[in-house]
Amino acid sequence: MYLPRAADAGAFSLATYGIPMLVLATTGSAALTGLAFAMEWIPRLTVVTVAGTLVDRHGPARVFRLACTLRALVVLAAAIVLSAHPGGTEVTVMVLAAASGALSQFSYVAAETTGADASRQAGNRAHRVQSVLLGVDQTALLAGPALAGLLVQQTGSTGLLTTCATFSLLAAVLMPPRNAEPAAAVSDATKAEHPRGLRAGWSVLGERPALAWLVGGFVVSNLSLGVLQAATPVIVVQQLGYSTGSVGVIWSAAAVASLLAVAVCRGAIGRWGLWPTGVVSAAVAAGACLAVAQSTTYSAYLLLVAVFMAGEGGLTVVLRTLRSHLIPARVFGATLALTILLLLAPFPLAGLLVAAIPPAQLGHALTVCAVVQALALAVTFARLRTLPGLRPAHP
Repeated sequence: MYLPRAADAGAFSLATYGIPMLVLATTGSAALTGLAFAMEWIPRLTVVTVAGTLVDRHGPARVFRLACTLRALVVLAAAIVLSAHPGGTEVTVMVLAAASGALSQFSYVAAETTGADASRQAGNRAHRVQSVLLGVDQTALLAGPALAGLLVQQTGSTGLLTTCATFSLLAAVLMPPRNAEPAAAVSDATKAEHPRGLRAGWSVLGERPALAWLVGGFVVSNLSLGVLQAATPVIVVQQLGYSTGSVGVIWSAAAVASLLAVAVCRGAIGRWGLWPTGVVSAAVAAGACLAVAQSTTYSAYLLLVAVFMAGEGGLTVVLRTLRSHLIPARVFGATLALTILLLLAPFPLAGLLVAAIPPAQLGHALTVCAVVQALALAVTFARLRTLPGLRPAHP
């Protein structure tokens, strides 16, 4: 489970951070950089419910292998087109962003479903499984942004896209043909649930208010994260005067901080439970986001982004652990698809905001997002403290 997840995360990290860097390096346009970021996320929202239904119907292994293979082919085709027709960079990269984003959504839902099945088998040690999975993702984020920045700076589109395609093919090959598919994927009861789609997911959220409140808090928090991700290339390159490689260093440092936070949260959840761990993580994330909007030097920006991502890492462990326990296996794919749809909705909005806001005003936009994030997380965890649905999520 961990090896194909790692290769897929590497491909996703290269595409997510590398494509906006490529746009900025070739066009110098902050607006097009934000638009490219949005183009990666909008297709993910449109296909997420289809991905959940297909995973429930056909099993995560089959969907994962097919999505990774198709992504590799799309990325290689884009590399060939960009090499032969460099004048069409903007259109080609926007199409690539949309296609890779959509296919990455299929592989992500499939990988998350496999991880949730392993968590259910682990029982009261589910947070350990989820912390390892999150560690795999964060390790990819550690290497991905720095590698993407280096490849864009040294080799342009060819090196970046070829490496991304290699990771995608590796993920498809490493996933076993029969990957411990959950019983839900083949049962008659599950097949009856498939036509319900989003309705099944909304029903689960209505029956489990702890999950609904946590997802709601994360939706608001992700707007801050999305604006920070989309704005960082513009802030670092155009305002602070550093290279695209320096942008990658920031996200790699953030991944290191997030990995450390995940390791700490793994022990903290086992000792104190999900709620206290989540509250501390939320406070760290909100405080760092407020501070990063005021930073005026590269070193301060790097440090504060790292602290922010550490808080986000702790919150993600809490969300994944709670989600794996509270969503029924028979409709896990459909419900997971709905939660992903809600959690990803702020990212294309963030890209559009960065495209529309003058670069000089991005710091003010981050400040507003940080204030809203702090309020949302405070309300969320105040409500979660009174809900018994949180109890099964920790030993």
